Amino acid sequence: MKILAKTALFVASLLLSAGIGFAADVKAPAPGAVKAAGESAKTDAKASATAVKDSAKSKAADAKAKIVDINSATEAELKAIPGIGDVYAAKIIAGRPYANKTQLKSRKIVPSNVYEQVKDLVIAKVIKK
Repeated sequence: MKILAKTALFVASLLLSAGIGFAADVKAPAPGAVKAAGESAKTDAKASATAVKDSAKSKAADAKAKIVDINSATEAELKAIPGIGDVYAAKIIAGRPYANKTQLKSRKIVPSNVYEQVKDLVIAKVIKK
């Protein structure tokens, strides 16, 4: 029993000393290099934050611009919506008018999974006669 404990202690000490030996091989960067890298990282972070804000504004503007009225859209406009192809575009046109966009799903014009994909890209404006 003592031999096993001594062997385990010896192996553990070898592993620890090997780890310390490998850690000693890492060289610390020069103080000037750390400062320059830190300033570069700050500049990159600011640029990234600005790019993210601009991208979000652009996506919001694109989303507003790409909302399609299912009561008045042409077949080509409907087919431009991701998830809507020839068949669904024809069914949407044939089912007009719609009181609201949820009727695409309730009238079984498009399946639920397709509706979930397009619901933020369509609107159903009520046509006044």
